[in-house]
Amino acid sequence: MTIKTRIRENSALRWMMLSQSMMTFGSGIVFPFYLIFVKEIGGDFTQYGIAYGLFTLCSAYLNWWFGKSSDRYGRRIFLLVSAWGTSLLFLAFPLVTDIWQVYALQIAMGAFGAMQRTCEKALLADVTEQGRRGEQIGRYHVGLSIFSGIAVIAGGFLIDLFTLDVMFYIGSLILFVSGLMLARVKVV
Repeated sequence: MTIKTRIRENSALRWMMLSQSMMTFGSGIVFPFYLIFVKEIGGDFTQYGIAYGLFTLCSAYLNWWFGKSSDRYGRRIFLLVSAWGTSLLFLAFPLVTDIWQVYALQIAMGAFGAMQRTCEKALLADVTEQGRRGEQIGRYHVGLSIFSGIAVIAGGFLIDLFTLDVMFYIGSLILFVSGLMLARVKVV
């Protein structure tokens, strides 16, 4: 491997880590308070379970398809669609007035979640160096875990300062920025 290729791969990994850390942060400041959101529109624990189940089942159903499609069309495009699509969905949540709207948004979130999780892992394998993948993926997940923890803590402080609607708007902006960062990832 040439030095130029190695520098390009390290740059791609760095931008990917920043992007996905932002994605984790943007989602992490909202998701711990999602149950409160369902309660605020009149939902109960059963409806929360159904909403979360719809997200999970939709995601599970689409993981294989997005993985296969990313082999054909590229992983970055699916990650961009996921980041910006989730950003738009976060803007829709404050407009929700009924549980069926939550269900519809959760199905869409499941699709974007499948894109993100599957293509993130595949792209991560693409941009890590053979022979050092375990180390690089481990370091990558340390960064994501730190951002996830910081997001939950920050969300706890922010929820006392802002309404849940504002939290969705902040999360949306952060997810949009994560997509812009991801656009800088150049796959060799």
